[in-house]
Amino acid sequence: MNAFEIRGNRPLQGSISPQGAKNEALQVLCAALLTNEPVHYSNVPDIVDVNLLIELLSDMGVKVTRGKKGEITLQADEIDVDYFSGQTFKRKSGKLRGAVMVAGPMLARFRKAQIPQPGGDKIGRRRLDTHIRGFERLGVRFSYDEEQYLFHLSAEQLRGGYILMDEPSVTGTANILMAAVLAEGETTLYNAACEPYVQQLCRLLHAMGACISGIGSNCLQVKGVAVLHGARHRLLADMIEVGSFIGLAAMTGSDITVRNADVAHLGIIPETFRKLGIQLEISGDDIHIPKQDSYQIQSFIDGSVLTIYDHPWPGFTPDLLSIVLVVATQARGTVLVHQKMFESRLFFVDKLIDMGAQIVLCDPHRAVVIGLDHSHSLRGINMVSPDIRAGQALLIAALSARGKSTIQNIGQIDRGYERIDERLNALGADIRRA
Repeated sequence: MNAFEIRGNRPLQGSISPQGAKNEALQVLCAALLTNEPVHYSNVPDIVDVNLLIELLSDMGVKVTRGKKGEITLQADEIDVDYFSGQTFKRKSGKLRGAVMVAGPMLARFRKAQIPQPGGDKIGRRRLDTHIRGFERLGVRFSYDEEQYLFHLSAEQLRGGYILMDEPSVTGTANILMAAVLAEGETTLYNAACEPYVQQLCRLLHAMGACISGIGSNCLQVKGVAVLHGARHRLLADMIEVGSFIGLAAMTGSDITVRNADVAHLGIIPETFRKLGIQLEISGDDIHIPKQDSYQIQSFIDGSVLTIYDHPWPGFTPDLLSIVLVVATQARGTVLVHQKMFESRLFFVDKLIDMGAQIVLCDPHRAVVIGLDHSHSLRGINMVSPDIRAGQALLIAALSARGKSTIQNIGQIDRGYERIDERLNALGADIRRA
């Protein structure tokens, strides 16, 4: 099992640029299945999850051409539709939550698809009801193979309809949207997710010839078209990396500039870190985090303890709550972190407690953090990364800690962060891949 060995308690300095957005890549790359013409992408992150999806698309018959760093062209003009019935598809797609995004375009273009039970992080139950119920409203039938753990989907013809989603699921919105763009008639998708990455998918589909209105809102109107064509698309900077670098700078008392952060698409992320007392200087798309000896957690206007919780966009993204929790351990003050969406995502706090953090885990969804204000540094320990985001949070904790830390199972971190050890070492970190 690969591991990181980290010697912490040293300030970092310099500039770093975030990778392309992982969660956007898993959506927009699947959109290439909607046309037989080439689709060109730039700023694609070179990470395990994205490369696994590209490998899966290649196995299906998609032609993959790599250009300069971050550039890739996909052309789906010779798709093997029967590939979905084989064990190879089931094995590979079962490792990756993003593989579910193949279903929408396959239904739109070939009228059949299969979905395995979701893989990826072990952070709690991730149901597929939103996807499948939305497909049903477009005329799709489904059955479930209990022995193979597969959903079989098929339709003679996709027809638009009114879809009121039971939750504003990002992947559900993207999947149903990709099915609807080639459906006959008009589709209304209400209570849709409106995250920047869904907006990016809409812009790509529009460039391919789709007819979509309401982009950026929770009500998308889609007029089906007969055929889509090729396009060019640049991915946004990964907002989770941007937030991680902000937290890293504060936690380690470093002076860091995050360049090309696509600030206009960060929503309330900068303001949320400011509530933890972190100073941010924004100039265009660059964010400078100056060295701070201390950062004070704000309270609510009535003086009550600050609560930071996840919420559908434009609320705070759940993928950064692990970072917020770690950063709060060395702040001055107290904060309640409320993770609503996944019931297992806070269970990594036991490792922070072993490092000396003062945290009370109230239940699977809530943790109270009493900041140490750098009066007591965390201490290095041996630990295991349970998922992508907790792994990055533990890495930040280790970089601030005294002594040596070891993080096992770093394949989880590599799934979401491109060469993170090399990029942070360039700022002065001491991370060795063992």
